[in-house]
Amino acid sequence: MAARTAVISRRRGAEAVSSNDAGRAFIGSFTSAGGRGVIVAALDRQTGALTVLGATDAVPDPSYLALGPGSTTLYTVSETESGAAAALDITGDDPRLLGGIRPVDGSGPTHLALTGGHLITANYGSGSVTALPVRADGTLDAATSVLRHEGSGPHPARQQAPHAHQVLPDPSGTWVLSVDLGTDSVRICALETSTGTLRLHGETVLRPGTGPRHLAFHPAGTHAYVLNELEPTVTVCRWDAATGTLAPVGETTVVPEDVATDADAVVHPSELVVSHDGRFLWAANRGDDSIAVLTLDETGEKASLVTTVSCGGHWPRDLALDPTGQWLYAANERSGNVSWFAVDPSTGIPRHAGSLTAPAASCVIFG
Repeated sequence: MAARTAVISRRRGAEAVSSNDAGRAFIGSFTSAGGRGVIVAALDRQTGALTVLGATDAVPDPSYLALGPGSTTLYTVSETESGAAAALDITGDDPRLLGGIRPVDGSGPTHLALTGGHLITANYGSGSVTALPVRADGTLDAATSVLRHEGSGPHPARQQAPHAHQVLPDPSGTWVLSVDLGTDSVRICALETSTGTLRLHGETVLRPGTGPRHLAFHPAGTHAYVLNELEPTVTVCRWDAATGTLAPVGETTVVPEDVATDADAVVHPSELVVSHDGRFLWAANRGDDSIAVLTLDETGEKASLVTTVSCGGHWPRDLALDPTGQWLYAANERSGNVSWFAVDPSTGIPRHAGSLTAPAASCVIFG
């Protein structure tokens, strides 16, 4: 349905964009579960509404996407057993494959990021991180480096081996962080851009059995927030870019106490987003199908749960803010839709405003 227009006060942060600007969104979905692959949608920044423009299923199971410089190229993983990544031309409404689909020499890639002229993928199945050079024309070259994680955790089914779930460059662009659900840790790596070689710099061990899944940085670059999948919590960490050091300082629940203490309530958090001004943190919770709203203090070091709201569907796999910070989007995998919410600038509490049908939706990003 059409979304209602929201009036939002001016937000702090350099990322703010005029609400009158038009834009585009890109949605990833699982083709093996009936998804259309990579979907291109028009974004109305005044209402938050998404309208499908085109799609391609040229890449199997494009579960996570990353936008290239200039917003003309889109990159995707292929979350399959063999594991691959690809580049897509998005100058038109129908994405077009650029070059071939490149193996990542790892299985089940779930996430990717661009840094230092390379595409880096996190390979969940094989517990590894891969670097692929990006050519001048935007196409991908063959993998130059695969960094294999080692270790395990106490969970008998989910932590028998490493499972790299996310890879992300730090705000300084110096380091690459990989979040591993299987080993309860975050690895800090350096990328040698001349050779495309990934080298391990350090590893931060988190509380055993938490199963870290994704990480997001505070806009000041001094703190990072690690969302845990096996326990519904977020771990607050200090980040020192000068030394490449991540240090846990606290842990906060992302579900109300009655849910956290209910043995029958199985909640698997999936994604978290920090507001552009660093005042709020949102986390998607699969199981109770909620979005947690947390406030951050002025230092960014203390997170407090305020409330949870419905995600507008079932099994929210991803959350994303539009460039203005006014609209929050949830990709609901099992209900097959992307819902959007108007964010209250005073409280951070999202209000459901609309939804787009997108079977097996896995992520949403903005151009």
